[in-house]
Amino acid sequence: MLLVAASIHWGHVLITGLGILVSLIATMHVLLHKKETRAAIGWIGLIWLSPILGAIVYVLLGINRIERKARALRRDRPSVHKLDPEGYTDALLIERLGQDRAHLATLARLGWAATGRRLLGGNRVRLLDGGDETYPAMIREIDRAERSITLLTYIFRNDEAGIPVAEALSRARDRGVEIRILIDGLGSVHEGAPIVEHLRSLGLTVALFIPTLRPDWMRYANLRNHRKVMIIDGHLGFTGGMNILDDFLSRPHEQRGVHARDTHFEICGPVVTTLQQSFADDWAFSTEEILDGELWFPRDHPCEGDTIARIIVDGPDLQDNPLSAVLFGALAVARNSVSIVTPYFIPDPPLSAALISAAQRGVDVEILVPQKNNHAVVQWAGIPLLEPLLEAGCRVLLLEPPFDHSKLMVVDDAWSFFGSANWDPRSLVLNFELNVECYDPDLAAEINRFLEDRRRHSCELTLDSLRRRSLPLKLRDNLARLFSPYL
Repeated sequence: MLLVAASIHWGHVLITGLGILVSLIATMHVLLHKKETRAAIGWIGLIWLSPILGAIVYVLLGINRIERKARALRRDRPSVHKLDPEGYTDALLIERLGQDRAHLATLARLGWAATGRRLLGGNRVRLLDGGDETYPAMIREIDRAERSITLLTYIFRNDEAGIPVAEALSRARDRGVEIRILIDGLGSVHEGAPIVEHLRSLGLTVALFIPTLRPDWMRYANLRNHRKVMIIDGHLGFTGGMNILDDFLSRPHEQRGVHARDTHFEICGPVVTTLQQSFADDWAFSTEEILDGELWFPRDHPCEGDTIARIIVDGPDLQDNPLSAVLFGALAVARNSVSIVTPYFIPDPPLSAALISAAQRGVDVEILVPQKNNHAVVQWAGIPLLEPLLEAGCRVLLLEPPFDHSKLMVVDDAWSFFGSANWDPRSLVLNFELNVECYDPDLAAEINRFLEDRRRHSCELTLDSLRRRSLPLKLRDNLARLFSPYL
């Protein structure tokens, strides 16, 4: 009996010791990797209040494997880095913007600190409205290409929009143009209309960014390259929020019942070199081929403009969050007006606080979101976050159908921001994204004129209507909000 009791005693000691050791290891991981204090305290509490089980839950749910996987993959692949040419100084920027907008120079300094990229002047930027403008412009420039074409997109579908682009790329290849096409692994099979094999059958060089065999219902577990970039001969680029699919055309939706709006931008000038740098880095990551030399990076740019610009690239492989930093900085320096257009609006607490602070300082803050989203759960999760913004004086405009996929921001009628990133955790934390910030009152005025049409086809959401929603709807929306980090 004594032997049995002793063995039981030592068994308890071993289990207790193992529990303490596991809890200590898990606690050290939390302290080293959880930067948010409340999250760290919550996980440590769970780990010690539920020994072993708490540590298992933390390992399964608390460790961001998406970030860890992205960084590990980047470490194992070649990277392309080129120093930007000497950029704009504060004095030159203020000279372009005027003394009444001199405060934006502080935002420019923040962008440099967040990205390590200088502002580049001499760019020309043109807004393109929808697929009816964007895809013909792309095809026209593909047909003019003489040396090289690079294309990165999240979705490239085998449909009325994708096939003409593919045929234009094939014609360019027949002329001897070097072409590289990179499509996100998940986006390549979007909605069952893959175009990858068709592109390869045309003799085009195509790669997938992190190929995946997971079915569509596992989409939220994947790393996504959400960037959209096309560069022609290294000096003319396209970027923005638009994938290559016929949802954005005005014709086929009448038969299919699908139609969406979006915006894209045509850019010419030195900043295109940095767009090419970003593509080359993603291409090297996916294929280990290094794109370099005059073919991809010509020394001279044939056009000049007045827009001062810089790209902001972000992704889970970066320790910091440059996109969030720039958004937060833009809200902090705004003095007069902020206009935001986004299809998915789930800002984190710091960005919500920045929006509230701007409105309370007297800045005219307006947020334009779709009246009906193409992802219902995303819309539900964002609704509870609107109430404190409306209380602070922000205006929320609900855009009438068709669904608007645009991603735009204008501050003080001089600073513009556009690209692939949405105002949600997936874009700002988990996706690989690319945006462009532009310092140019003329471009801001063009975007504002464009937004006037959006405003005319919208209705304003009031605080009273939000509060008068039924209890079941409030419960539904707040339940969806709990899943917002994964939407």
